[in-house]
Formats: sequence, structure tokens, C-alpha cells
Amino acid sequence: MEAARPATAEDRDRLVVLATEAIAELAPMRGGEVWSRREARPQPVDDSIDAALAASVPGGSTLVVVGTVDGVVIGYGIVRAEALRDGGVLGVIDDLYVEAEGRGVGVGEAMMDRIIAWATERDCIGVDAVALPGNRATKNFFETFGLVARAIIVHRRLDGRDER
Repeated sequence: MEAARPATAEDRDRLVVLATEAIAELAPMRGGEVWSRREARPQPVDDSIDAALAASVPGGSTLVVVGTVDGVVIGYGIVRAEALRDGGVLGVIDDLYVEAEGRGVGVGEAMMDRIIAWATERDCIGVDAVALPGNRATKNFFETFGLVARAIIVHRRLDGRDER
């Protein structure tokens, strides 16, 4: 059965593996190269996973969740509360990933339910997440939770290479 729970220190090594897989999967996609260099967890991901776990304490500004099937961790998510200039708070999903073999069974949904509940408890005005252009499955997934585009980032390469 699929479920989601807060991550613990015992999940650390698995989180590092999943974060590395997520970056490797998304980097070759259109927009993924710049995303991997700007928004993705820095490589190696160990230090940033450690920092997220350290900040993911009850009442803290970050939540790290793991998604499981029959107790086996096959996905993870990281959301943080970002202070806005007007004093409001925005929930920002920095990571949400499920291994390809485990998609479509409800693990991502279980993690999103936890993330949205966490953001709601912190009086966030909303929740943001990134979906790369052309990644329709991710866009459709987020839309099932009411997330819609509020901005589009446009980009032009200047180094003569084709954009992926």
C-alpha cells in the first residue's frame, strides 16, 4: 500500500540516491540543463539533503517527506516556507520525485497531500512547483492538485548550443 511520511535520518542515504536520480532524469529534458545548473540540488546532493533533513523538524520551515509502497521508500519531496516581501508565506516545492517504476500508484499523491497539509498549517498563501516545458505528466499531476501556471520563464541560449 502507498503512503507518505516525514523523512528521518535513517532515510538519508535513500534520499541522496533518489535526488541524484531525479536530476539525471530531468537534466536532459527541454529546459533541464539550466534547471539542473540553477534550481536543482547542487552536486553532490549529500550536503543539501543533510541540510533539508536538519531543517525538517516539527514547526520548522522545511518538510522532507518520503513516499512508500509497502514500507519501501520509492519517492521523496521537499517543501519549504518562503517569506514574502509583504509578510506572507509561500510554500515552495523544491523536489518531488517518484521512481519511474512506482509512478501511477498513488505515491506522489500521498506526498502532495502531506505537502499541501503542511503548507496550509503554516498559513502559506499558496504552493509553487516547477514543471519543465514539455513535461506534460508533471504538469498534469500538479494540475490535479489545483496548481496552475502563474508565470512562464523564457530563455535564450547565447553559447550557440541548441536548447534542450
